[in-house]
Amino acid sequence: MERLPISVCMIAGNEARRIRRALESVAGWTSEIVVVIDDKVTDGTGKIAESYGAKVFSQPWNGHSAHRNFAAEQATQSWLLGLDADEEVSHKLRGEIISAVARLETDSPDAYSFPRCTLFCGRWIRHGDWYPDRKVRLWRRGRAKWSGALHEKLVVEGRVEKLRGDLLHYSMDSLDHFTRKSIMVSGLFVRQKLEQGAPPGALEMWLRPWWRFVRGFVFRLGFLDGWQGYAIARMVAFETFLRYAKLREARLAPENGKFP
Repeated sequence: MERLPISVCMIAGNEARRIRRALESVAGWTSEIVVVIDDKVTDGTGKIAESYGAKVFSQPWNGHSAHRNFAAEQATQSWLLGLDADEEVSHKLRGEIISAVARLETDSPDAYSFPRCTLFCGRWIRHGDWYPDRKVRLWRRGRAKWSGALHEKLVVEGRVEKLRGDLLHYSMDSLDHFTRKSIMVSGLFVRQKLEQGAPPGALEMWLRPWWRFVRGFVFRLGFLDGWQGYAIARMVAFETFLRYAKLREARLAPENGKFP
């Protein structure tokens, strides 16, 4: 199969357990794989990436956006595809990407988005707040840049079109994993809000969690995903409460809002 002018850009920590699936989904039809790892990686993630022909760079951790932008700067192809170690390009999405990049029209877009489908406790989640979870991950080199600290986003200069194939996401192994991630994300949220001088948010602490549950489970049909859909709606509501409760705690603390 002829390789397309696509550079796959990945960032990774200790991901030896999961990165092979991601690499296998892009090997053979893309021209280049760039993997930027945290300089504290110890589990051989870099060696695994090199076995797939990837160019591996080790960098001190400076945040997701900085790492992703560094990976993009090392790319040499005309199109860039952002991929995480816990993701996989599905067969349908691969076919759509190949067709999109193979087009020669002068009016083709500067980037493409596609839905991301997450596997949670044995079930692919296709409703609620977790789907379609559309991501912009395929873009022309030089036409986009990563920005943001809590949930980094690709900011595109130009037109974005939609593809329909799923990017498969193997993120949440269990409820314990979900809980640990919620605690970590809530801490990042509080730090960001404190830096912005955000108010304590007492009303948001009361109302937002209920709204997130009702929106995800009822209005976005999360109940169609069985007990997993209910668990997600509950945990998303809890994470929302945790964010604003910890923000209020930090803002009202005697230490003048210092957050560990």
